[in-house]
Amino acid sequence: MVLKELMKRESAIRIGVAGIGSIGTGILYQASITPGIDCVAIADTTIGKAVESADRFGIAYEIVTSRDGVDSAIENNKLAICDDASLIAESGRVEVFIDGTSALAEIEAFDVVALRHGKHVIMMNAEADLMYGPYLLKVAQENGVVYTSSDGDQPVVIRKLIDDIRLWGFDLVMAGNIKGFMDVYSNPERIVPEADKRGLDYEMCTSYTDGTKLCVEMAIVANAMNLGIVKPGMIGPRMNHVSEIFDHFNFEDIHHTHGAVVDYVLGACPKGGVFVIGYTDKAYQQSTLAWLPPDMGKGPYYLFYRPYHLCHFEVMASVAEAVLHGRAHLTPEYGFRTNVYAYAKTAIKKGEKIDGFGGFKTYGLIEKCADDSGCPGIPILLAKGAVANNDIEKDARIPLASLAVDQTHANFRLYNKALDAAKS
Repeated sequence: MVLKELMKRESAIRIGVAGIGSIGTGILYQASITPGIDCVAIADTTIGKAVESADRFGIAYEIVTSRDGVDSAIENNKLAICDDASLIAESGRVEVFIDGTSALAEIEAFDVVALRHGKHVIMMNAEADLMYGPYLLKVAQENGVVYTSSDGDQPVVIRKLIDDIRLWGFDLVMAGNIKGFMDVYSNPERIVPEADKRGLDYEMCTSYTDGTKLCVEMAIVANAMNLGIVKPGMIGPRMNHVSEIFDHFNFEDIHHTHGAVVDYVLGACPKGGVFVIGYTDKAYQQSTLAWLPPDMGKGPYYLFYRPYHLCHFEVMASVAEAVLHGRAHLTPEYGFRTNVYAYAKTAIKKGEKIDGFGGFKTYGLIEKCADDSGCPGIPILLAKGAVANNDIEKDARIPLASLAVDQTHANFRLYNKALDAAKS
């Protein structure tokens, strides 16, 4: 048992966290109450946020501006606080680096550095995980450390359900997310009341609401587990409870036509949950499953779900698995089976600049990467700053050819490294 292993350690596992938003703050607190794990350093570009989090939990700290300063603060049993995550990535006193930022190109300055300095990296930055995961995984393997998506986020929680049913002898048919609400036309102005209520960045909250973040999460699952989709953006039927799922999907057709896929249900209870659909044609198994509640299904397709995912609570399991067992919870093992491509949230005029992920002009839909062979689209996480070469209709897929983009930008350079790593 991981808890017993942690409690037996002579010294705690030392973690450093980049990004002190709602998740990073939660990690700081969770580490303070988890036996065998200590958060010894935090970084945020707005250093006042980091200080506020330390003060909130009564944690002694020291603001530092160098790698030696990070090391010294840790040696003096104080939380090192800085505005440069690379200082934590380089520190010899930190064993595990957790990325809780929303950075993209910037991750080369800390995630890559952390891996090359012998640190395990736990990724809570889903966007960078999707776009650059294969490259980060390659760097981790070259340096003998673990790179993994974090437990507590939906992709790993879904992965654990998949592992369970496969162990029990079921074929996976669908891996899914339960999403409460969606408005693909949401934007950073319309979302302000909800974002303020939850203490979220406006663009990030927009990405949650317009479905882009959902697609990013499910693309991470698909790329880790070799799964497909039924159609771009998935199906996502609305229902009151996930147990109604058999009235909304034709699992026989999906199973035989598409193989195992990712998808979601909308507006269903339990909110915040995840699910999988498993198949068994074994008569004995079916007779035993008939004893269970009918909402699990009548066979040969069966529903298994978990009613929650607990982001900062569960990340400690990923920390422990990496350090104690050298084990990752989820990696982009299959490269880019899918990606999330940009669609027009509103009509876009020739010469207009696109604002990308969580913005006013685009939303993202998960697609099979092989679908790009005829008319390449642009991954939404590369779209920011591109300029339209022609008018683009509302809800249209945005072709790469319709955009003027700077493909020398660090985002593209890192993405090309990830594409190369995925092929190797």
